[in-house]
Order: sequence, then C-alpha cells, then structure tokens
Amino acid sequence: MTLDEWLAKGEAQLRAGPHPERARRDAETLLQQATAKSRAWLIAHAEDHFAGCAAIGYATLLARRARGEPIQYITGEAEFYGLLFRVTREVLIPRPETEHVVEKVIELAAGLVHPRIVDIGAGSGAIAVAVAHHLPQASITATELSLPALEIARENAARNAVAARIRFLHGDLLSPVAGELFDMVVSNPPYVAEADGATLAVEVREFEPAAALFAGGDGLDLYRRLIPQGCAALVPGGWMVLEIGYGQQAPIHALLEQNGFGEIAFTPDLRGIPRVVAARRPAPSS
Repeated sequence: MTLDEWLAKGEAQLRAGPHPERARRDAETLLQQATAKSRAWLIAHAEDHFAGCAAIGYATLLARRARGEPIQYITGEAEFYGLLFRVTREVLIPRPETEHVVEKVIELAAGLVHPRIVDIGAGSGAIAVAVAHHLPQASITATELSLPALEIARENAARNAVAARIRFLHGDLLSPVAGELFDMVVSNPPYVAEADGATLAVEVREFEPAAALFAGGDGLDLYRRLIPQGCAALVPGGWMVLEIGYGQQAPIHALLEQNGFGEIAFTPDLRGIPRVVAARRPAPSS
C-alpha cells in the first residue's frame, strides 16, 4: 500500500471511533508520527510504498486512537499558550480553557516589578511554564503532589528554556512553601464531582489521571482546602487566580468571601461559561 492508501485506511478506521469529525486530521497526525515526516513531505510522497515496521507501527497508533486514547498521549506532545509540552498519562492534557488563567495572571502582574507567583498542582507545568515565558521578571514556584508529574513539569520547563526561573517543589497544595508569602497564588485544581465521572468523554474518563480530575462529591473539596491556605500565603493586596468548573461560580464566590477575599471577578471561557476567578486579599486600612 502507498502512503495515501494507508492514510485513507486510517481515516476510515477512525471514522468508526469516538471522534469521527477529527478522523482525517488524526489519521494524518498519526502518519506523521509513524514516519517522522512533515505533512508537506507526506503530501509530496503520497504514492510512495509504505510497509514493514513503520506500517505496523502506524496500525498500532490507529488502534490506540480508535479506542479513544487522546491524540496528545499517543504523540506525547500538546500545545498550550503557543508552547509545546510533553504529556504522558501521568498528567492532564493542557486545555485551551486554562489559557484564560495564564492571561489573567499576566494581566494582574503587569503592575508588579518582581511578582512572586506560586502555581499549586502544577501537573505538566503548563501554567508555570507559560507564565515564566511571558513574565521574565517573575519569580515562580510550582508545587505538585505527584512525583512523576513533577518530573514532567521540570522537563517541560527545560524544553521551553525557563527551568532556571521556576522552583519545583514536591508536596500537597501549599505545604511545601509553608511560611512563605506570594503576590499571587494560582491553581487549576481538580474540580469534577465524582458523580459526574460517567458523563466525561471516553478519552478523559479512561485515560487521564483521576487524581487530577475528581474532587469529592461536589467537586469542591480542593477549593475548600486551597482557598484558606492561599489567603494565608498571600501578601496583603495579593491575588488568588483559580480555574473553576461548570456551575461552580456561586459556591466558589461564597468560599472566597468566607475566607476574607474581596474584588471577586469571574472570566468566562469562549463558550461563555465562568472559567476563571480572581480574588484579592484586602490590604489593611491606612
């Protein structure tokens, strides 16, 4: 079979999978992965014969994708905020929605000469690395409970040339930085209610790490712990920036108010869903 025939075969196979609308694009991406060639090269060599181990490898990749495995785990790479990240099944795949967190952090840090920022639950390092890339004046700390995830975050910092400006620490939430103060506490914590697991897409439910997805019966368990810890770790006038889930605006607003935060504002994602909340620890009255 030629490369073009294999591509057509791959597209047909993926059209029977969970995401038929992406069949052609995914088949092309996996063929690039199997051949280690660019899309332009594949088009120019469409009539070349394709067989042997490389063809077997392509068939294996197609089978993985047809079962619902995310394309990012198969290729080992994901794009986030214009940067490339290594991803494995030890970390969540960075989402476009989380880019709103980075945008808010950059916006709030604009007036600070040397902002001290801590990213809680760094995962792949997407937020910390993107912020470091765009805020060279910032001092950034990233904490992560999963040691395998922490190693991936360190690798992503190195591949994006910001490793020297991010301090990576192992531990739960803010415990690795106990006693330190920051201008900004940032996090995209687990926020899916356990009862909602069955509603998730197959690639999320069956392939992404459950510990990075689920947070108790209502999805708020991590916020209940993180918000008071974050308040204690902020300088007066400092900001907390959090990603939140669908339908969580009201309870998150209440938790922030209960812990003394003010200037609470929500940012919607491209679908109009409140996705990011920024709240300020009040400065003492003069």
